[in-house]
This record gives sequence, C-alpha cells and structure tokens, in this order.
Amino acid sequence: MDGAPVPVTIVASRTEAELIAGLLRSNGVRAAVSADDAGGQDPQLQLQGVRVLVAAEDEALARQLLAEAEAGTEDTS
Repeated sequence: MDGAPVPVTIVASRTEAELIAGLLRSNGVRAAVSADDAGGQDPQLQLQGVRVLVAAEDEALARQLLAEAEAGTEDTS
C-alpha cells in the first residue's frame, strides 16, 4: 500500500476481518488486517477490535463495497 493505510472498518474478530479483507481483495482493493493480538496467539487482546486497512486511494471504493455487502445481507425478503 502506498502512503499511510486507513481503516475502513473495525470488527470484533480476526476471522471476520479476514473475510472482509478477502471481499475487498476479490474486488481489486488491496487490504490488510491489523490487530493487537500477538499475531493471533492471544485473541483475548482484541478488546479494541480488529481493523481492516486499505490504501488511502482505495478508501472510497472499499467503503462502497462494504456498504453494498451490508445492504445485501439486510435484504432478507
């Protein structure tokens, strides 16, 4: 990623963050997961959440993709 990465979401677990990062990557957005959990060895340290980071230039697209994914999960008709 060029420049400082920006968080586009903060979630409760590394697993959820990896799924979101995978969604973004599959749509051409470079994404990374950041957590203060000793490299996944101490998940109880994730008290402040797990961040999904993208390059600043990809932030708008990433937020759009996340909004579309969220809207798709809410449509249960």
